[in-house]
Amino acid sequence: MTQDQTEYSSRYAIDPVAASAMGTDELRHNFHIGNLFETGKINLTYTHYDRMIVGGATPINGTLALEAIKPTGTKNFLDRRELIIVNVGGKGTVVAGGESFELAERDMLYVGMGVETVSFASTDNQEPAKFYLLSAPAHQTYPTRHIRIGDAKRVDLGSQATSNERSIFQFIHADGVKTCQLVVGMTQLAQGSVWNTMPCHVHDRRMEAYLYFDLPETARVFHFMGEPDETRHIVMRNEEAVLSPGWSIHSGSGTSNYAFIWAMAGDNVDYTDVDPVTMDDLK
Repeated sequence: MTQDQTEYSSRYAIDPVAASAMGTDELRHNFHIGNLFETGKINLTYTHYDRMIVGGATPINGTLALEAIKPTGTKNFLDRRELIIVNVGGKGTVVAGGESFELAERDMLYVGMGVETVSFASTDNQEPAKFYLLSAPAHQTYPTRHIRIGDAKRVDLGSQATSNERSIFQFIHADGVKTCQLVVGMTQLAQGSVWNTMPCHVHDRRMEAYLYFDLPETARVFHFMGEPDETRHIVMRNEEAVLSPGWSIHSGSGTSNYAFIWAMAGDNVDYTDVDPVTMDDLK
């Protein structure tokens, strides 16, 4: 559906039995999100997984305003929600509640519930900002906070021997910015490494969304999903997102190294609250 410069669609929750019988087109229709960064548009996907909204804003020749959409049922977008914005493009500006924030590539901005106006602009139309948007229902207001990539909590994991040498940047964590339920971070794979989140896990208490980016045009990531004993895959291009229900694994392997932003919403914000899946259990 279209609303001025905003386009939105809805995704309904899929159970694991239904997903196990889906073919390629059905899987992509229900879990894959493309066309996030259409120039001069805000594209939003309202999901019925913890009511998470996944979207993108790519302003050019002026500003784009974040407007309420019918599924939120509110006058303003953030009347009952919180928002995290991650810039994966050129430099840009976000104005939230009258306060201006300049976001460089890979910077993040948290905007709390109740902020009435949010708008986006690019510094250079030749290299427009690409604002990745993540929103979930909120129960109280926390302050708006700008987190630069250099300020994120960094954790280095993996090795070249297992093709998963990577750096995890935790934008939201227990000792940092407070949120109601959104947890967001970024993972950068080292050159020569292609695997993420393997051995894998599930966390039935919260859903997750991945945005794969920093991929060459001809490269692809094979994103793995499904129950541990009924796995499926979705082929991902650069700057495409995928939804992961709480019952599903979420892992991927690329034809080159890449980066991805992971975002969760649900019952808690504890990173370690996962149910590990052993390699013997994967089928």
